[in-house]
Order: sequence, then C-alpha cells, then structure tokens
Amino acid sequence: MDRRQEILEAASKSFSFFGYKATTMDQVAKIANVGKGTIYTFFSNKEILFQEIVVKMIQEMKTAADKVIAVDQPFQENAHAVLMKVLEFREVHLLYAKLLEEEKELRTPAVKHMLIRIEQEIISYVAEKITIAVDKGEIRECEPELIAYLLLKAYFGFVADWGATHDFELSEEKIASLFQDTIFRGLLP
Repeated sequence: MDRRQEILEAASKSFSFFGYKATTMDQVAKIANVGKGTIYTFFSNKEILFQEIVVKMIQEMKTAADKVIAVDQPFQENAHAVLMKVLEFREVHLLYAKLLEEEKELRTPAVKHMLIRIEQEIISYVAEKITIAVDKGEIRECEPELIAYLLLKAYFGFVADWGATHDFELSEEKIASLFQDTIFRGLLP
C-alpha cells in the first residue's frame, strides 16, 4: 500500500472514532506511522483530506445501493431497496454515524457542509434512478430531483425518526406498504 492510501485509511479511522473537530494532522500522522510533513505532501490541509474521505464514502454508499437493484423488479421495489440500503449504510458506517453525531452535538460547520453534500449526492443518485424509470415508462413524467428529495426525507422520517416520537418501530414491510399505497401509487403511469 502506498503512503497516500495509508494516510487516507489513518485519517478515516481518526475521523470515524474522534470526529472531524477532534482529529488533528498529528493524530493522523501517528496512526499512519508517518511524519506530519508527509501528510502535507499529499493533502494541503485537514479539510481537503476530510473531503476526499467523504467522497470515497459516498462512492461506497452508491456501490452498496447499486447491488440491491434487481433489473427484473419494478421501480417501486428497487426504490424501496435502495433507500433502505442508504439508511442502513447511514447507521452502520462508522464515519457517517460519527458525522451525524458530531453535527447534532457540536454543530461543526465543516461537518454540516459535508452532510449536506452527502444528502445532495444521495438525492442526485435517486433522481438518476427515477429518470431511468420515467424513460422506461415504469413511472409517469415527474421532477426527479423533487421526488428523490421527497422519498429520501420521508424514508428518513419513518425509518430513523419515527421511533424517537412513538412507542414502537415500524417494520420494513409496513414502511414498504405505506409508500406503495401512497407516493409510489401516485407515480404510476
């Protein structure tokens, strides 16, 4: 493995465990077992290093979502599978979970900016899938970005937020049925 990759992995570990604000270049250098100057030969500052790690994480999330798409399934089922995978990724990926925690507790501006970027990337990804479904005639003509935003926020609400204000969690089947009977039904041609 090359030095640059070692630094990226060390920084990812540090950001995942300590958060953006608490991670220092000295800490990354120590974890990577390199001098701090070596880091600066590849990355001009902590923000650039952080950005590259988040971009890689976004790509991993898209790859994971792509794997749940079944070409023989209708748009509604694939959309549900993709959104559930994104939410699962959000919960189990250490860096993503740490960023959400840091934004909630510390309101770090760089973290807020990255979370907005992650959300925009997810919306763009889902909008691309919606556009494909429209082109195939699976769903009616719509504004893909708006529908992607609606779906993402609604899924986040029912999967992540529902339990915080209610005495019970909703099953995945219940969520799928709810969306099938409402939003997805409205998209059918």
